Amino acid sequence: MAYRCRECGYQSPKWLGRCPQCGRWESFDEVGAPAGGGGSGEPPRSLSEVPALSPERLATGLPEVDRVLGGLLPGTVVLFGGEPGVGKSTLLLQLAARLAARHGKVLYVSGEEAVAQVKLRAERLGISEPSLYLQSEQELLAIVRAVEEIEPTVLVVDSLQTVLARPDGGEIGSLTQVREAAAHLARLAKGLGMVTFLVSHITKGGEFAGPKTVEHLVDVALQLEGVREGDLRLLRCLKNRFGSTAEVAVLQMDPTGLSEVANPSLFFVSQDRAPKPGAAIVPVLEGSRTLLVEIQALIAPGSGFGPPQRRTAGLDVNRTSVLLAVIEKYLGVHVRAMDVYLAVAGGLEVREPAADLGVCAAILGSLRGRAIPPDTVVLGEVGLAGEIRPVRKGPERLQEVAKLGFARAVAPPGSLPKRLPLTVVQARTLQEAMEALELT
Repeated sequence: MAYRCRECGYQSPKWLGRCPQCGRWESFDEVGAPAGGGGSGEPPRSLSEVPALSPERLATGLPEVDRVLGGLLPGTVVLFGGEPGVGKSTLLLQLAARLAARHGKVLYVSGEEAVAQVKLRAERLGISEPSLYLQSEQELLAIVRAVEEIEPTVLVVDSLQTVLARPDGGEIGSLTQVREAAAHLARLAKGLGMVTFLVSHITKGGEFAGPKTVEHLVDVALQLEGVREGDLRLLRCLKNRFGSTAEVAVLQMDPTGLSEVANPSLFFVSQDRAPKPGAAIVPVLEGSRTLLVEIQALIAPGSGFGPPQRRTAGLDVNRTSVLLAVIEKYLGVHVRAMDVYLAVAGGLEVREPAADLGVCAAILGSLRGRAIPPDTVVLGEVGLAGEIRPVRKGPERLQEVAKLGFARAVAPPGSLPKRLPLTVVQARTLQEAMEALELT
């Protein structure tokens, strides 16, 4: 005999008035023996006797999304998350229409919007696919009945937090409801060989709502990232049982929905390429793809009232403070009384240490009023001893830079690709790098 909290699923051997995990009062129900009919009834089999899955995968019709997913195997369950307003429903409706046109019936279930509202969005996106079925429903049993009736190839549930798995399972959206709904839909997808997309909300910490109790049930976990004020969207793969998690899709929001960026490598770099003091171009990695970003710096005299300002957009402010200390120590440049403003142009967030040297070059360029030549890129991690350290996939980044028409790079020492049409200045210290860029 045991008792379980209907809100969070916490179990106790005895009844409690207040749940120690979620703090709710009078939320414990008695739990009897496990329900079910004895499992699937399938006996254990030797590994050699188990039939292999079909290698055929469903293509979504969006090459950038297929780049991340690697195609969809029948029965795959995909958890799809993102901040409110980032475009989850828009992208999924586009994918549903393309999948319906290519692979047969698709059922799109919305628990947050009426069917007429979903159709309004479809008209705005130019979608009129007859094989795409819409349903506005929150009851899990009603969704299952619709699946049995329509027999779709793909099911989209938007969102998991709106599905009512059972009436006595607590409030809709509670952990118990979300977990049971996800488990039931995952079993349904595996049994029917139906690709299923489950939309999940994102918590304040940037994680899937329902913590890992939902994420471990699915085969693929995707997260759509972006800034509401900007039109850039990045689709990342956080988990993939059937492929790589090292890819990222670069998309752009426009009046007709989310479209692919034609040249993501140069999307974040200004097209005029005019020399600008306080700007440095850095090749960063997003998944396995090299993107060029422009790091901009503005160094201004402090007001003298209170501590100097340290503001960043798209960069880690703590890492910036460390780099400012290294600059003062090993270059003799005093910026402690100056206001420092740093930003990554285009709204992209850069967290990898390969951008360290670019940040230092942008700061020195703004302080000296000197511009780095527009055909030069900067690459390298800056250590606390003022040394320039190698970065992950440095040769591959330099090859991509050469393909994009740049002529010179300042990078850490290391192995270089053969016959690289690019002049590479290998700097061992921060001092050597700044001298190569003529910023000292």
